[in-house]
Amino acid sequence: MKVGILTIGNELTSGKTQDTNSSYIARELQVQGWPVVVMMSVGDDHAAIKGALDHILALADALIVTGGLGPTADDITTAAIGRAFGRKLYTDEVCLKHIQEIFKEFRLHWTENNAKQALFPEGAETIFNPVGTAWGFSLRVDGKVIAVIPGVPAEVKIMLPEGVIPLFRKAFPEASRHVATRIFKVFGISEAGTDKLLSDIDLEALGVEIGFYPDFPEIHVQLKARTATEEEARERLARAETEVMARLKDNVFGYDEQTLEGVVAELLTERGLTLAVAESLTGGLITDRLTDIPGSSKFFERGCVTYSNRSKTDLLAVPEDILKEHGAVSEQTAVRMAEGVRRQAGTNLGLSTTGIAGPDGGTDEKPVGTVYVALSDGKETYCRHYDTFRWDRRRIKVLSAQAALLMVKRYLKDEIRHEP
Repeated sequence: MKVGILTIGNELTSGKTQDTNSSYIARELQVQGWPVVVMMSVGDDHAAIKGALDHILALADALIVTGGLGPTADDITTAAIGRAFGRKLYTDEVCLKHIQEIFKEFRLHWTENNAKQALFPEGAETIFNPVGTAWGFSLRVDGKVIAVIPGVPAEVKIMLPEGVIPLFRKAFPEASRHVATRIFKVFGISEAGTDKLLSDIDLEALGVEIGFYPDFPEIHVQLKARTATEEEARERLARAETEVMARLKDNVFGYDEQTLEGVVAELLTERGLTLAVAESLTGGLITDRLTDIPGSSKFFERGCVTYSNRSKTDLLAVPEDILKEHGAVSEQTAVRMAEGVRRQAGTNLGLSTTGIAGPDGGTDEKPVGTVYVALSDGKETYCRHYDTFRWDRRRIKVLSAQAALLMVKRYLKDEIRHEP
């Protein structure tokens, strides 16, 4: 089964909004084993929408459309699709009642144009929206299936797996296969380096496909097995996972939907440990990531952005002679920062970062990209020096935050003591 994707909206074609729906939908369809043969974006224009429909349906067996289902005058997707296939619009009373109940529940002011979201082309079947007012719909035309859903990314991420994919599986049962996937989250090695480490695995013989997806500063390696039965797909995947982990274990920090900060949070919570962070170079990035985790107050006590030398001395008790002799960007300062924030906060662990993000401030001895990360547990303080972060300012900060969180993860997994 071949699938096309059409995203609709003037905000997309004007460049005001980035089209993230297409990439998300394409990834999810690939997991199902359904190739995407065309992706298009058009504005809120009847002729443009009809032209796109004709073009895509000439190439694909099924089509997913997002956007233009709201109540305003420029939301014309439903009307345009109805016009393109000669279908009159009707009001779905169940959908209309649902929308009205949402307005009543949240005490929103009702205007008649909201009823527009309950209009659908004749012959369409509705697709329930559990998180918004605009429902989607499906339409069958000359053996092809069109699924139309709102363009809000959060709604797409719910309605695609819950509404559209089951619809396509039912419409094209011969194309439905059992798919098992595994994503390895990798850090500390390049995409090319990752590929080289895995190059001796005969994945074809194992019946597994592999994909490399850079997501700076990480590399995501996806394994995928598609078979007639779920059991066979999982068996193939398990064999491939063993081979991949044997080669990447030192660089894998998580799997599938896990994040590095999520892994750290889980480990800290499991061990009942608390953490405080002192950030110079990273300027609060580590604190931001950790506090994105629900329940972070259980393990995270405080974060200090000690950017100036004065703040390092005043807030962390870093001795002035250390700063004068070794500089703010040094192992000695990073160590005192980690120890100082741990002591001041009364936590089990103290983490610190200091470095030169550039583009100015580097020297021959300490070039831009020089970074120190330290972690103290009150008994011992570990410090790592990085001198290969030769990117732009933002990327150096992101890389440094990632390296710092990875240090905490390795400490909690009792791996840090075995590092060279």
